[in-house]
Amino acid sequence: MSQARLNPHSAAPNAVNAMLELSKFVENSGLERSLLELVKIRASQINGCAYCIHMHVKDARKHGEPEMRLHLLAAWRESPLYSARERAALAWTEALTRLPDTAAPDADYNELSQHFSQEEQVHLTLAITVINSWNRIAVGFRSQHSQE
Repeated sequence: MSQARLNPHSAAPNAVNAMLELSKFVENSGLERSLLELVKIRASQINGCAYCIHMHVKDARKHGEPEMRLHLLAAWRESPLYSARERAALAWTEALTRLPDTAAPDADYNELSQHFSQEEQVHLTLAITVINSWNRIAVGFRSQHSQE
């Protein structure tokens, strides 16, 4: 386990507060809370961000997300526990999180557009962008999650 490098909020509070405001916008965008938590957890899994996985699993559980869906999230394509809308969001999350490898394929976008309005597509894309940014902050500065 690595040592924390710095506390980004202490080092640059205005920058972190701007990110927090963007996060609040996403939370209030009208997308389902459960969907947003799945997206945050999945992107954080891909990025290897223990701090964010810890936070968002706790949040998802607090809001009633069933344990089995959390356990199977890394293998969501193989599980019937996720709705078509969630599958479209998770595929889009993976495509944008792995952008250099995927180039956001038309098949993923077409599936997304079947289940999300244009405004929701923008909000979901922004949610994915925000969690990827938080992952980079937390991993880059080696943020440490709590022991609980």
